[in-house]
Amino acid sequence: MRPELIERLCQINREFYSTCADSFSETRASARDLQVILPYIANGARVLDIGCGNGRVAALLARERQGVVYVGVDSSAEQISNFNPLKKWGAGFQISSGLEASFVVADIARSDWTDSLHPQGEPSDGGRWRGMRGFDGILLLAVLHHIPDSEVRARILQQVRELLAPQGRAVVSTWQFMDNERMRSKIVAWSTVGVDERELEPGDALLNWKRGGSGLRYCHWIGEDELRALAAQAGLNVVETFRAGGREGDLSLYVVLTSSM
Repeated sequence: MRPELIERLCQINREFYSTCADSFSETRASARDLQVILPYIANGARVLDIGCGNGRVAALLARERQGVVYVGVDSSAEQISNFNPLKKWGAGFQISSGLEASFVVADIARSDWTDSLHPQGEPSDGGRWRGMRGFDGILLLAVLHHIPDSEVRARILQQVRELLAPQGRAVVSTWQFMDNERMRSKIVAWSTVGVDERELEPGDALLNWKRGGSGLRYCHWIGEDELRALAAQAGLNVVETFRAGGREGDLSLYVVLTSSM
């Protein structure tokens, strides 16, 4: 895929998560649907949440786990700002469970996004928690399907393997929107944004949003076969798959990965 087209598709999503940050965050106020990740996160784990949005995973871990060190990464500062404890305590904070959290604004579609995890800043702004390698848990929840181009998606999973501890686990979820009538009804023509669909990959789609305004998002349908192939290319082993989430209870495909090295 042409770099210019990749950037155009990424820009569509950046604009959505910037302009629709509040209305989107309202639909993600609860972490109830994320309970399925808890078996893969132990007390005291070091967790990297890629595409963290409004930080609801951090809130979940604060309630359900002890002593977790959490780093959330998202390209949208507006989304991160909707994390309520962040408004009170700032970028680095500690609460009763011992959760220690840091948030980083970085775009994983850019190959150098991991540079944002290098040590920087003072302890008061959460800088001391950056620069970690060897995360016990890495989460990519409902984010990989927003990344255009198969090579870019493969590179991100390769970076995940590099950041994962030897005994760590990565949990990836992707929307199975092509299998869901409600989600398929949201697909609009690429001509809406002036993109020639002949330049796109099979499975690329443009989905609309009509809550508290309107917006458009780029999505790529990643089925189990494609996700397994991406994992293998990155040197990751698939140890478990299951479906969960959404009104129907099966909107997302979850894949649990470990390093093969």
